[in-house]
Amino acid sequence: MRVLVAGGTGLIGRALVADLARDGHEVVVLSRNPTRAPAFPPTVVVQPWDARSVAGWGPLVNNIDVIVNLAGENISAGRWTAERKARIMQSRIEAGHALVEAVDAAKHKPRAFLQASAVGYYGPRGEEALGEASPPGTDWLSRVAIDWEASTRPVEEAGVRHVILRTGIVLTLDGGALPKMALPFRFFVGGPVGDGQQGFPWIHLTDEVAAIRFLIDREDARGSFNLTAPQMQTNAEFSRALGRAMHRPVWLPLPGFALRLLFGEMATVLLTGQHALPIKLQQMGFVFRFPTLGAALFDLFRHNV
Repeated sequence: MRVLVAGGTGLIGRALVADLARDGHEVVVLSRNPTRAPAFPPTVVVQPWDARSVAGWGPLVNNIDVIVNLAGENISAGRWTAERKARIMQSRIEAGHALVEAVDAAKHKPRAFLQASAVGYYGPRGEEALGEASPPGTDWLSRVAIDWEASTRPVEEAGVRHVILRTGIVLTLDGGALPKMALPFRFFVGGPVGDGQQGFPWIHLTDEVAAIRFLIDREDARGSFNLTAPQMQTNAEFSRALGRAMHRPVWLPLPGFALRLLFGEMATVLLTGQHALPIKLQQMGFVFRFPTLGAALFDLFRHNV
């Protein structure tokens, strides 16, 4: 199988590409900075692109079986100024449109197109349990996810199977949110964020990659899928589990006003959440290796406390 991964040098992309290559699949990674790409196996080709046009790589899609689009600027890389918010949105939409253009021009279409999204699609929803049929939210992050998903939906018109990956907080010590959340605990000052009652939709990186591979292989998989663990957690419950895994105490919550002073509007990501559940994945028979938070954190921290 030949797989093209846009955004293949990011946190999820690196793990997915390595997993595909390990199983003998040929992988093409589209990267804006090929010289900074990790040392991939020999079967992986890193192809430069500008993330907004088909220049230099478009014809490669003729020989591709599956496209996985993970491209998009990191939403937590800095304060949400008006300029950064525009870049966050544009990076997703422009990359999606370029991939659709390449599919349209290809004589031999890929059989599947997997599109990244996030559980932020649902917006802040309190204690409501959310499945894939739940309506979207109305805040800015919801709009980003809605438009991100829509950017590649036109491939369906070309007969390509389209799958949406609404991912939660991916737990790994190789990057992402967990090392930042664990840092206060390392210094014995960790605790919940805000009132701690916001939903904390999470998934172990191993299960994230396995779910993507599962959806690639299942020809009946179409539409949106929540890539989250089946165990509903609040931020306070996550903090207690993290403290246990790291053998650290859990202290008073970090107040919301302090986070807003530090991060501005971006504090919304930490202070709100969702209880997004992987209903469709489980209905299709996907089995999580780490269905509970305790097991996931023990696996990650057993040699790293």
